[in-house]
Amino acid sequence: MCGIVGYIGKSKNVGDILLEGLKRLEYRGYDSAGIAIVRDGELFTDKMPGKIKKLEEVIGKQDLSGSLGIAHTRWATHGEPNRINAHPHYSADMKIAIVHNGIIENYITLKKSLIAEGCEFRSDTDTEVLAHLIERFYNGDDLEFAVQRALELVEGTYGILVVSASEPEKIVAARNGSPVVFGVGDDEYIIASDVAALLKHTRQVIYLEDQQMVVATPKHFTTMTVQNEYVEHHIHEIDWNLEQIEKGGFDHFMLKEIFEQPETIRNAMRGRLIDETGRARLGGLDMTVDEMLEVKRLVILGCGTSWHAGLLGEYMIEEKVRIPVEVEYASEFRYRNPVLEEGTIILAISQSGETVDTLAALREAKSRGVRCMGIVNVVGSTIARESNAGVYIHAGPEIGVASTKAFTSQISVLSLLALMFGRQRNISQSEGQKMIAALKALPDQVTQILEANDSIRDISEKYHKHDNFLYLGRGPNYPVALEGALKLKEISYVHAEGYPAAEMKHGPIALIDENMPVVIICPRDAAYQKIIGNINEVKARKGKIIAITTEGDDEIIKMADHVIFIPKTLDFLYPILTVIPLQLMAYHIAVMRGCHVDQPRNLAKSVTVE
Repeated sequence: MCGIVGYIGKSKNVGDILLEGLKRLEYRGYDSAGIAIVRDGELFTDKMPGKIKKLEEVIGKQDLSGSLGIAHTRWATHGEPNRINAHPHYSADMKIAIVHNGIIENYITLKKSLIAEGCEFRSDTDTEVLAHLIERFYNGDDLEFAVQRALELVEGTYGILVVSASEPEKIVAARNGSPVVFGVGDDEYIIASDVAALLKHTRQVIYLEDQQMVVATPKHFTTMTVQNEYVEHHIHEIDWNLEQIEKGGFDHFMLKEIFEQPETIRNAMRGRLIDETGRARLGGLDMTVDEMLEVKRLVILGCGTSWHAGLLGEYMIEEKVRIPVEVEYASEFRYRNPVLEEGTIILAISQSGETVDTLAALREAKSRGVRCMGIVNVVGSTIARESNAGVYIHAGPEIGVASTKAFTSQISVLSLLALMFGRQRNISQSEGQKMIAALKALPDQVTQILEANDSIRDISEKYHKHDNFLYLGRGPNYPVALEGALKLKEISYVHAEGYPAAEMKHGPIALIDENMPVVIICPRDAAYQKIIGNINEVKARKGKIIAITTEGDDEIIKMADHVIFIPKTLDFLYPILTVIPLQLMAYHIAVMRGCHVDQPRNLAKSVTVE
């Protein structure tokens, strides 16, 4: 969740490098920020609550020169967001500084032990325990050894960077459960929790595995385990560029990413559709025809928006492949005793590929001998590396905390998965070709919906002061109702509920009156006539109806207060189109309510702590 960044190398302006890195990582946490620079045998530090610009205002006129330093932007877990609890944290003698992403689960026990030894704590955080433990084992010239000894006592997750004023040409990084990426530049190294902080300096990176660490000096680095065993490193090439993580003229990253969806959906399908045979090709799954035919059950794991994508995958795969599909909250999966019989495949969905709950569930399934696949966006991420096989969605960097383009790309890949498996079982060549034609039409159809942005903004303006919304959908558009409600909650702090439309009369109908906006997702699909009945039920109770329906639907115009039209497609692909207006509505309502769209309160982009 938190963002960490460190630098060592030829630059004499390390403070500017660290601040720039923090800005690129701010979507990972923005409760507070801090910096520590090693110079002339001393630590020069400062930290501030709030967003990074507050830290920048405080230290902007200070001397930020040096060639070694670390910095942190925080998403609070232990201790309220204030200056004392902000990172970096320090040893008692103020010679050692540490930044940390993760949770030390046994910190209370360790803290009591250190206090009994006379240690005084300055903060309420779990991280400060590590700083004092490292100091306990440090003799002034072997920082990596002291870090190793301290980590032997720690239970939990960590991505850490450690520096010491006594060793002004050394930085130590270690990882267990929280991502750490080591960037290899020209006589310089930059280390961070995300590649976004590295791109200006290098595309050559090493992804640390759990229980691994790296020790870097200005001219050399060594990778090893925290047990002090040498590890051979493998350098990967980042295929993102700086332009992709800039706003490109848009007011917010979220709006930019909504408007990127025609291209990102196209990228998710590029090179994976075979028109002649009506098939999909997903080479990353590495499965033979016989292996596909042996699959008896699919269990999809995800959290938040990825879980909603999984629900859509359930509709698609059960309909087209005719095998049972279960969708599980990854955060709950490993805390019960799931039945994983022979023929079951686990499919883990995560934009970042680092979601700790999804990763833990995947590891649990792997430990039981089940074949595990991943659908992820970030190349080289932990889930991508630890899955037996998988598919990249190729959405490019998603900076906005509320996921948009990753969601539609995930659904696109799931539709390809349904086509690929379905053609081996139930789908004819002609049906496969029809599906491919519909899939290829999606990018232009999304563009058409985006052209209605102004009218969607006008609708949003009429309702932006309302504090409650109800979203209704049937069949595959029920998960879209959940996703639309989640988007509104995430970025505008408006209470919103997504429901299966048929369930409205089993409770939620009590909420409906003239002050309740009801967003009804009702394309002209197999469930259309049924949902017309739900619209009449809302209308009879004077609810305000915002309908998402297929273009040319004159019947809805007579019933709804507002109508947003989408192009016609196959029933199972409608969610890729119906979700676009809901993303735009959530965005505009949040802006009109004065909310920080890209950095909503209490949220962070990549959830790497339990």
